[in-house]
Amino acid sequence: MRQLFTSLLGLGLLISLPSTAQNLPSTAQKLKNNQVDIPEITSGLEKYKKDLGNDFVVIVHKDGKDVYRREFGEMRATTQEPIGAASQWLTAALVMSYVDEGKISLDDKLGDYLPIFQSYSKGYITMRMCLSHTTTIESDPPIFRTALKKKKFDTLEEEVASFAKDRNMKGRQGTQFYYGTVGPNIAGRVLELVVKRPFDRVMRDRLGKQLGWRRTNFMSDGVYAENPSAGAKSSPDDYMKFLTMLLNKGMVGEKRVLSEASVNELMKKQTGAASIAYTSPVSQGNDYGFGCWIQEKDEAGVGTLVNCPGVTGTWPWINRSKGYAAIVFTKGDMPEQKRMVFEEIRELIEQHLN
Repeated sequence: MRQLFTSLLGLGLLISLPSTAQNLPSTAQKLKNNQVDIPEITSGLEKYKKDLGNDFVVIVHKDGKDVYRREFGEMRATTQEPIGAASQWLTAALVMSYVDEGKISLDDKLGDYLPIFQSYSKGYITMRMCLSHTTTIESDPPIFRTALKKKKFDTLEEEVASFAKDRNMKGRQGTQFYYGTVGPNIAGRVLELVVKRPFDRVMRDRLGKQLGWRRTNFMSDGVYAENPSAGAKSSPDDYMKFLTMLLNKGMVGEKRVLSEASVNELMKKQTGAASIAYTSPVSQGNDYGFGCWIQEKDEAGVGTLVNCPGVTGTWPWINRSKGYAAIVFTKGDMPEQKRMVFEEIRELIEQHLN
């Protein structure tokens, strides 16, 4: 009997081995604290530690699981930090969740929600133009660090009202692309009016609860008002939940957060024939969707490689053609990013994924 038991136990172990091997890339190693290592990626990241500020987290998600997950320095996957322009992807997805419900249309005009825009001949600007940075409303100069630290308004309502009454149009609406803060903040204010709650509360009650966020918010910290374009604080864990939802065509497990059509809408070019007045220095040459940059696209024009980097800090991306999502999450006050660094990191990761 003992011999039979030993034989069955050995057989069971042999059967279980292939299953475990299928869960991770062949070179991956499980570490403590839920970290997963692919040594070739970790050793390759060594040369970028200074560029990334020494404290950072890298997570890669593929086939329903994290296939690489490493914490460097003092940064943890649960650490909350400002994410700058990576906020815009969250804001755009929140708007699309209400488009799915029919409470907002992308072609709704601002004058229907904000009479002050009608009063100042800006009422024909649409929600689509707000999310795609084609309102043509005069924007702040592209010095985002200074703009974010300077207190101008106590509320999002005050800021958006100033866009209507205090800023000129630089051309006909929809004819100029200027990457900045104006459009997403107007869209955020429209959501406040539709849902009748502050923007941060809308975000946490909608995406936050559906995605199981623990450390993501757009709360005003007393220095500046809620800022849908660049004011989020998040963690690597939370942002990865958002990326995997998009990678899974709007699904979280058996629950639908966004329609597949809305996910595709986020990731296709939305700027039309608008001329380029200003674009992010780390995204030059890429098309723009809603809240994200399109680096590669399929024959239908839908992005297959999309990202949402800022000049500082977090750099999230999705490669749909290779079936994975990834994030390099850094401190929000780190040195300005170099696009070449992140392109090399992406290539390093793809080289060692199965």
